[in-house]
Amino acid sequence: MIKTILCSAATVTILASGALAHDTIGENVKLVYDQPLPNVPGKSMRAVLVEYEPGGTSSAHTHPKSAFIYATVLEGAIRSKVNDGPVTTYHAGQGFSEFPGDRHGVSENASATEPAKLLAVFVVDTDEKDLTTPSGE
Repeated sequence: MIKTILCSAATVTILASGALAHDTIGENVKLVYDQPLPNVPGKSMRAVLVEYEPGGTSSAHTHPKSAFIYATVLEGAIRSKVNDGPVTTYHAGQGFSEFPGDRHGVSENASATEPAKLLAVFVVDTDEKDLTTPSGE
């Protein structure tokens, strides 16, 4: 089975072998967990690891209207802006949430010299394939 999802404004294709292919420079996106929730029919939990090269960035994007997201910085620092909120820098160990319908206007590595990693955990409709849609800004 081939399943295509969009993550952090990059197209990520999950091949039958489980390998991932994507088309963005400056970030590496991997689906690292995909599990239907047994006690919530029609919902799944998916986790996406986003690895930013120094200076790496994602374009502005939205997520499915069914998605609740918790993101935590694993390494380095990430600059983020959700909706009309301020641009905030989150360091390793800090996290933030995105609610259904939110717009992620800024998502980027805060450093031009060090890499950064972010883990985004989605609770989303199981049949949802596009986790992220570029929205322009």
